[in-house]
This record gives sequence, structure tokens and C-alpha cells, in this order.
Amino acid sequence: MIAGAVACFALLDGIIKNLATRQPVPLLVWCRWSFQVLAMLIWLAPSMGTDMVRTRQPWMQLARGGLLVSSSLCFMTALKYMPLADATALNYTTPTIVIVLAVVFLRERMTRARVAFLVAGVVGMLLIVRPGADLFNGAAVYALASAMTYAIYQITTRMLAGEDPRVTLFYPALVGSLLMTFVWPWFGSEIDVSWTDVALLATTGVLGTIGHFLFILAFQRAPASALTPFTYIQLVFATLVGWMFNNHFPGPYSLIGMAVIAGSGLLLTWHERRRAQRAPVAPPAID
Repeated sequence: MIAGAVACFALLDGIIKNLATRQPVPLLVWCRWSFQVLAMLIWLAPSMGTDMVRTRQPWMQLARGGLLVSSSLCFMTALKYMPLADATALNYTTPTIVIVLAVVFLRERMTRARVAFLVAGVVGMLLIVRPGADLFNGAAVYALASAMTYAIYQITTRMLAGEDPRVTLFYPALVGSLLMTFVWPWFGSEIDVSWTDVALLATTGVLGTIGHFLFILAFQRAPASALTPFTYIQLVFATLVGWMFNNHFPGPYSLIGMAVIAGSGLLLTWHERRRAQRAPVAPPAID
């Protein structure tokens, strides 16, 4: 399920990269989330009704949705100018950023192992963008900004652990659709969208919905620590999609950077899983 989810996301990003060469990025973001809202309404509204928007923390859900929209805007802008595999790899610096944010906001302890993985993630990022190289431009900054906002999004997701996952899935799409609708006048009046592009835009919404749904199903059946390593398969899928459809294969420095980022993320997951297994279990309360 995880492999299927990240395959959907890699295909979605490949379509977005293709569309971004001829359509405004805000339009792509609006379509991405609007089609997901439509797909989820068809799927969930008959059984859930108004429960789709019922939550104990509405402001947190709205803020989380705004963060995801910001991440989408930044990442799609980066895709417009960067190779798909490189942009995806930079977006996978998110776990490194999550470590820092968890220490600052969730008061988690910064261990020596976490520091090592943090440094490794930064080294991998620098190998990809290579300050002074052509890739180190505004597009790379957008990709890193996307990773930053997505890391904050993940922290807020931890704070909503007790919510219905279907509600937590619906809110970001709803917020994204509504926010980008207000931005619509800035798209400009001269937008030429062919029927082929309409079909591709609809496909992004379907792929996004299927991908997120597969994520939910997977995390309902296995612990996060066991599933997270498989999300790095997206780097492989992104490389293949970029090679097949955009005729771009990453250079040696980028490949090494991807391997460092993926390796540090995998080792971090393994380390955190072992720490959780060694943590002492609290004794039962005595009445």
C-alpha cells in the first residue's frame, strides 16, 4: 500500500511538472485540491454527511490545511524549474527538519544519533543543490521551503492524532480548494486550458486521493516506524518518471545526495524504532 501510495505521488508530480510549463502554478494547486475535494465528497459524503467536517480542533485543522497548501505552492513552483528527482529528494529533507521542530516545539530530546542524522541530511541536501552550481537558485529555495512547511504540517498532524483520519484527510483538500479560489483573480484572464490538460488535472486529483487513501489504509495496519522506510521508494519512482517522461537522469552528485538523504532517513527511522522498543513501560495504576 505504501509503495502504491508513493507511486501515485510520483506520477502526480510528473504530471504537474509537465503542466507547469504551460499553466500557472496557482491554477495547478487549485485543481489539485479541488478535484480531491470532489473525489472525497463522492466517496465519503453518502456515509459520513456533516461528520466529514466535524472536529474537536477546527483551528488546528484549518492551520494544518494552510500549511499543506503553502507546501504545494512551493513544491510545484520548484517542479517548474527543477528536475523531478532532485526536487523530490530535497523535499525528503523533511524528516531532518522534523527533528529540529520536535525538539523546539514538542520538547523532544536531541540525542547524538539525531544530531548525526541531521548533519547527514544537510550534507545530502548540499550535494544536490551544490552552492555555486546552476541548480542552486530560487527553485531549490522553493523546494526547501516546501520541505520546511511540510515538516511543520507533520508536527501539527501529530497534535491531531486522536482525530478521525478521514476528517484529517478532507480538511487540507477543503482549505486548499477554498484558499486558491480566492486567489483565482490573480491567475489572469488569458488562460488557455485544453481538454487534454483538463483530463491531466483531473487525474492529479484522483492520484492524490488514491495515494492518501492508501497511506491511511497502510498506517491502520502497521506501525509508522515499520512503514516509513518504504516511503523512500518515491525517490526511485521520481527518478524513473523524470527519466521516462522528461528525459532527465540525475547526475552523480545528485544521486549521491539522494542516497545520503534516504540513508540518513532510513537509519533515523531504525534508530527511533529501537529507542521506542527500549523505552520502559509504565506500570499499571493501582486503585
